[in-house]
Amino acid sequence: MAMHVPKSYFQNMMKEGTKHLSGMHEAVFSNLEACTELYKTIKTCYGPKGLNKMVINHLSKLFVTNDAATIIKELEVQHPAAKMIVLASQQQESECGDGTNFVMILAGTLLEKAIDLLECGLSPSEVIKGYEMAGEKCLEILETLVCHTVKDVKNKEAVIPVVKSAVGSKQDGYEDFLAELISDACSKIMPTQRTFNVDHVRTCKILGSGVLSSTCLQGMVFKRNVESDITCVKDAKIAVFSCPFDIGTTETKGTVLIKTAEELKNFSVDEEKLIENSVKALADLGVTCVVSGGKVGDMMLHFANKFNIMVVRLMSKWDLRRLCRSINATALPNMVPPTAEEIGSCSLVQLEEVGDTTVVSFRQEREESAMSTIIIRGSTDNIMDDIERAIDDGVNSVKVLTRDQRCLPGAAATEIELAKQLMTFGEQTPGMEQYAIKKFAEAFEVFPKILAENTGLKANEVLANMYNAHQDKVSGMNAGINLEADNCEMMDVVDRQIFDIFLTKHWGIKFAVNAACTVLVVDQIIMAKQAGGPKPRKGQADPDDE
Repeated sequence: MAMHVPKSYFQNMMKEGTKHLSGMHEAVFSNLEACTELYKTIKTCYGPKGLNKMVINHLSKLFVTNDAATIIKELEVQHPAAKMIVLASQQQESECGDGTNFVMILAGTLLEKAIDLLECGLSPSEVIKGYEMAGEKCLEILETLVCHTVKDVKNKEAVIPVVKSAVGSKQDGYEDFLAELISDACSKIMPTQRTFNVDHVRTCKILGSGVLSSTCLQGMVFKRNVESDITCVKDAKIAVFSCPFDIGTTETKGTVLIKTAEELKNFSVDEEKLIENSVKALADLGVTCVVSGGKVGDMMLHFANKFNIMVVRLMSKWDLRRLCRSINATALPNMVPPTAEEIGSCSLVQLEEVGDTTVVSFRQEREESAMSTIIIRGSTDNIMDDIERAIDDGVNSVKVLTRDQRCLPGAAATEIELAKQLMTFGEQTPGMEQYAIKKFAEAFEVFPKILAENTGLKANEVLANMYNAHQDKVSGMNAGINLEADNCEMMDVVDRQIFDIFLTKHWGIKFAVNAACTVLVVDQIIMAKQAGGPKPRKGQADPDDE
C-alpha cells in the first residue's frame, strides 16, 4: 500500500490542481536553467556566419532563417521565466527593429553566470544589485566608445555602411547589394518635416530569377491584373473608390411590369445612360485611371473603355490606403465625382510582366515620394522570406539612425572594450557586488567567442588576441575580429566601416539587464489549474493521443 503524502499548507489553501514551486533548487535554478537553454538554442544564429534554423510552426509552415525574432515567435515558448527573455527581445524588436539575438544572448549569459554566483553563496539580491550597477556603468562607457556619426541621413552613401552591418548578419554575401537597395529606397522617401515611417518602404515578392535581380522603384507595385483594356497611362489622374465600381442597387426588391418590347428597350437604356453619365463625369474631370476596392461592373467597365479610363481593382483596404498615401488621393466611399483635392496623380501607371508574374505599377518620378517598393526576386519562397526579413532590419536601422546618428565599432570590438572596462570597475568596487560585476564583464566575452565558433576559428585564441589588441588605449578600442581571414586576425573596424548603431546596443543592454533581474528576483512559482474542457474518462483512450 502506497504511503499517503500530505499536502503543504499552501496547496491546501489553493484550488485543486494548483502547482507550487519554491526554494533555490525548485524555483530559482529551474528558471535560470530554462533561460540558459533558450539562449544556447539561439546563439548559433548570431553574426554573419550564423547558422539557420529550420522551424515548422503549429500550422505546418516551414521557416528556414537565422532571424532570432522569427524563430522565437514561431517556437511559442511556454516556460514562464524563458518568456521573460522572449518579451525582452520582442520589446527590442519593436523599439529598434534589430538586435533581438543580442538581447537573448546577453540575458541568457547573465543568468548562466548568476548560477555560479548563487552556488558560491551570494544571495539573489546581491547579484541583482551588482548587475544593475554594471548595467548603469555599461551605458556610461558606451557614450565614450562612439567612433562614427552619420552627418546626413538623407545621403545614401553615408547610410550604406551602417545598413550593410545590419543586413550582413542576416544575408552574408548579399549585404553590399541589399544595403544599396535599402538605402536607395529609404533616401527616396526620407521626409524633411515628419518622422520616418518604416511602413512607407514596401516589398513585393516575385518568384523567379535570383536575389541580384531585385530592384527598387518609387511608388507601389501590386501583383494584380488590370480590369480594363487600357494597360498604360502617363501622367495619370487617379480617382480612388473604396466601394465597388458599379451602379448601386436598392435595398428593397421591386417588380417592374413590362408589356411591350419598346418598354423593355427603354428600361435598359435608362440604366445605361445613368452609368454612362457617371463615367463621363469622371472623364470630364480629367480622370484617366480608377482604382476600386470592390467588384467592377461589366457595364461600368464598358464605358470606362469607351472613355479611355484604366480600371484597377485592389482587394485589400490596407493596400488602398497605402496607394492613397503614395498618389496623394482620398478614397471615396460612394460612387460620386471626386473634387480636385481628392484626385491623386501618378507619373506612370502600367501593366508589366516581371518573370511570369503580371503586376500593376504606380511609378512616381518626383524627387520625394511618399512610398517606395523593393521588388524581391528569388528561386524559392523561403529565400525571398529571409531576404524580406533582412530588408526589414535594414529599413529599421535607417529609422533608428534618424533618431540618433551615433555609431559604435562593430565586429565585437564594443563588447570586448565593455568587458575590459567593467572588469576594472568591478575590481575597484567594494562589497559582494564586485563578484556580480565581474561576471557581468565576463558575459560580454561570449559575443566574440560565438562569432569565432560560428566562423570556425578558435574561440580562446580570438579572445586572447582581442584583449591584447585592446590594451592600446588610443586605437585599440576599434579592434575587431576579421571573420574573412583564415586565422585569428584583428582589424580596425573604423577603416573597414563596420559599425553598430548606438541606440540598438543601448536599448539591448537595458532590456537584457532588466529581463535578467526580473527572472532573478523570482523565488516562488505558483501555477493555477489551467482552464479547459472536461478531461477524458479513465480507462478510455484519448483519440487525439493516437
